Amino acid sequence: MAGHSTDTGTATVPGRIRVREGYERPAPVGRPPQRPGLGVSLVLATGLGAIGLAAFLAVSAVFAPAGPPAEAAPEPAAEAPVPDGDAPAAGSDPAVLTESALYNSGEMAEVTCVAPDLNADDKESMENFLHEMSDCLDTAWSEQFGGTGLEFEPPNRVYWYASGRSPCGTYPTEGTAAFYCQANKGLYLGVEDIVRNSGDSEYPEAYTFLLSHEYAHHVQGEAGILGYFHTARGAASGNERDLLTRRSELQANCLGGAFLGAAEESFPIGREEHAHILEDAELRGDYSAEDRTHGSPGNGRMWTAHGMDRADPAACNTWAAPEDVVE
Repeated sequence: MAGHSTDTGTATVPGRIRVREGYERPAPVGRPPQRPGLGVSLVLATGLGAIGLAAFLAVSAVFAPAGPPAEAAPEPAAEAPVPDGDAPAAGSDPAVLTESALYNSGEMAEVTCVAPDLNADDKESMENFLHEMSDCLDTAWSEQFGGTGLEFEPPNRVYWYASGRSPCGTYPTEGTAAFYCQANKGLYLGVEDIVRNSGDSEYPEAYTFLLSHEYAHHVQGEAGILGYFHTARGAASGNERDLLTRRSELQANCLGGAFLGAAEESFPIGREEHAHILEDAELRGDYSAEDRTHGSPGNGRMWTAHGMDRADPAACNTWAAPEDVVE
């Protein structure tokens, strides 16, 4: 956006991009090694086949889609604007998708993340909420990357109130109220747009799910996954391209769910909040089988539930999953 910096240390620009004054990124924190749960190990060992696939199908049956979204339901998040130049540089080893060091980081430590009061109709309340939740995400993922050998730097936050331009293109675009741009590690959110995009939801956990999903794309970027994905997707076409995109988006659902699972006690996320999150994940899926890029409603819900249940990035290896659970 001309004349406005996206650096998180800049001053507030009224009516356009707003950044919290005095915001500082937390330094990466070391964490004790944690062993993945037995269920996760079984899933990985079988390539999400046999026992693992049966478990996924069981979850899918429990959380089956309830039908097409209502008129005021959230729109599925569109793909991020296409970068003006070349795709971000990436390594040439596809193993980064299935063997990332992130998968060896263990279960996420419990996160103290108390949801602040939220009035979705008040833009200042919404922006404060997004900053508070982003602070939690910064802390949780900085700690998760500690000891992996991977560097982690929290993303730049860009909260918009009017149209603008990022290194990945103009915003907003139809159906897009939030996106991640790897070119400048920018987490872009339309403070008022996400409310409209979410059917004017009054539930803070729904907005937290959307934020944690977009933040998960940054996690993929820091792990090296997103860079290789961009390269592979650029060389693919048709069904193969869409399949790669679904794997990326469903992994973001799962990683976002892992954060929510780690924050469950303090947020708090009880039975009702859990249901709202899964409903929102389902409604943001692709109801049409044509040009499906974010996954079916059932699979979107399933991967989110799986992430919340396991709270472990190892459970989110969608790149090794059978195609029927990433449709």
